[in-house]
Amino acid sequence: MTAVSTEQLQLLYDVSRSLHGLIELDTLLPWVVEKTKELLGAEGCSVILLDETGRELYFPYVSPENSLVAERLRQLRMPADKGIAGAVVQTGQSQLVPDVHRDPRFYSEADQQTGGATRSIVCAPLRTQRGIIGAIECINKHDGAFTTADLTFLEALAGSTAVAIENARLYQTLKLSEARLRDEVALLERERPVRTRFTEVVGSSPAMEKVFRLIESAINSPITVLLQGETGTGKEVVARAIHFEGPRKDKPFVAINCGAFNENLLESELFGYRRGAFTGANADKRGLFEAADGGTIFLDEIGDTPAITQVKLLRVLERGEFIPVGDTHVRTVNTRIISATNRDLRAEVRAGRFREDLYYRLAAFPIEVPPLRERRNDIPLLVAHLLKRLAQKWGKHTPTATPEAIECLVRYSWPGNVRELEHELERAVTLAGDAHSVGIEHFSERIIRGGSDSGRVRIAGSLKQARDGFEKDYIAHVLRTENGNVSHAARTLGISRVMLQKKMKDYGLRPANP
Repeated sequence: MTAVSTEQLQLLYDVSRSLHGLIELDTLLPWVVEKTKELLGAEGCSVILLDETGRELYFPYVSPENSLVAERLRQLRMPADKGIAGAVVQTGQSQLVPDVHRDPRFYSEADQQTGGATRSIVCAPLRTQRGIIGAIECINKHDGAFTTADLTFLEALAGSTAVAIENARLYQTLKLSEARLRDEVALLERERPVRTRFTEVVGSSPAMEKVFRLIESAINSPITVLLQGETGTGKEVVARAIHFEGPRKDKPFVAINCGAFNENLLESELFGYRRGAFTGANADKRGLFEAADGGTIFLDEIGDTPAITQVKLLRVLERGEFIPVGDTHVRTVNTRIISATNRDLRAEVRAGRFREDLYYRLAAFPIEVPPLRERRNDIPLLVAHLLKRLAQKWGKHTPTATPEAIECLVRYSWPGNVRELEHELERAVTLAGDAHSVGIEHFSERIIRGGSDSGRVRIAGSLKQARDGFEKDYIAHVLRTENGNVSHAARTLGISRVMLQKKMKDYGLRPANP
């Protein structure tokens, strides 16, 4: 067996040393593959990573002799269970293949797509604490054949390279999260003097009146609230209403999507970390619980929280205590927790995926936010509200929706709920341009088809009755948002105070808040 060369040992030392000061992948890994290709006397070397979402392998870092092959390799994606590299990723076992054409695992389509000509391969897995994330591979030794010493060298190099990739990914994600947090805090500070969110919860249907009553009950209580409902129903809007109308309104409201982070990152986001807790942790970082101390933290997609984080959340709920990553000292906070889910958490508990004790802590005060299809009578109010908000956002006059457009929107089933309605109105207002009204011709084809007569719910009564019903509901809504102030409501509606008082008398409306 050929011994590992002095040059190879030097490269291993240099890579290991670089891990302490270099965490930019775009600098480190191209240098690694170039030096590896040179020291092994190979035609090409690649770092191949696993895309776990699509279960594909891709080539972000390559160093072949042919630049055209290099460019095609960067664009190539291959099934994670194909080829020698796929076998290495699947089994975790390194491979030395002297003649790829005698090996049934060889993925010849890669050569066909890139124009390369692979003869031999040596490949080792990139292994981290959370599993195998890819492989490092060299092809076609210039002089002679790859040896077991080459494989031993590549295995050692793969270990350091995998650590470099994992640390760099963690650092980059945390850096982005920290920047996002700074932006959010700055936004909250800027908007705080004029912030009120209860007016964003729009509706007068029986289903929404129940939600309003529950919100009002929860506002002045420190009780933990669980918002349940389909995606897009407005659960975060309800959470903001509870916070900004309550005694914590002058303190931070911080939201996080628990399903957007893996276990380690979510723990760092929620609880923070101490300097030196991991490579890239160059300074102490406060977590979101500390950032929201005295205020409210909104845990969206709570059902996606990993098991280990569930344990730590339970401790915060029970004692207001947590320990940052890499620390040994307990921190205490006074943070109200509002969580949300579109899952059936009881079913998750029965399936063993969610802690029962945590569920009962979170669900002390459940609020079910109804889907839009179950409160179709609220759609005219929502349309008027969203059109006004869009006009303010874009600095243009507020358009109205034609009766035919409203009828079409009411008939549609809205699987994406209020969020889908808002996106549809954004598109319609864009298409309408400077027009003063939004018509059915400005809607997407799916809305028009879904809002056709066949099989859809129809609005009862004459067109005048529908208009009067909408006008009554909308005036009541504006009076509510203006805290019963008739002068302010008249200004918002664009009519005189006398005219508003006449309409209030006709519809039996009172100026006081409902």
